[in-house]
Amino acid sequence: MQEGKVNGMPYGLLAEFASPETLTAAIRRVRASGYKEVDAFSPFPLEDAALALGAEDWGVAMAALLGGICGGAAGYFTQYFAMALDYPINSGGRPHHSWPSFIPITFEMTVLGAVLTGLIALLALNRLPMPHHPLFAAPRFSLASQDRFFLCILRRDPLFREGETRRLLESLGPVEVSEVAA
Repeated sequence: MQEGKVNGMPYGLLAEFASPETLTAAIRRVRASGYKEVDAFSPFPLEDAALALGAEDWGVAMAALLGGICGGAAGYFTQYFAMALDYPINSGGRPHHSWPSFIPITFEMTVLGAVLTGLIALLALNRLPMPHHPLFAAPRFSLASQDRFFLCILRRDPLFREGETRRLLESLGPVEVSEVAA
């Protein structure tokens, strides 16, 4: 069996860059070439790189919004059911459906629903927890948390052809291009 491959196929090709500017320029060139299954790694957030990758950050926000709406509605209607329908008690001559008294619990359930749904969406969209990832075995990938910037083109991309993709990455001026085992 060839080194770095499972069933003769790598996970992808990994290019190492020395600066965030070269990484961002490389992402733009790779995306302009038509590659869609591309990921980048850096020791700190790069807004330009995220935009070049086409990252959209609406997933967690929308999940939190929907979770907050559902949590608030559940809190309100639980109180309404309990106070007005299931077990109405005349307390001080107030109506059974006294909505001002429902506000604190409704607010708390809104916050709880938004936070829990947002956390679950964050973990799911980032595919966490991930105890193993093929990139963890790449020899120099540990530098992604220190001072290097990496661009990976995944094998599952429809345009991935090992030789052509390697030549494209090498033309971008990386420090090194390596194959990542699956």
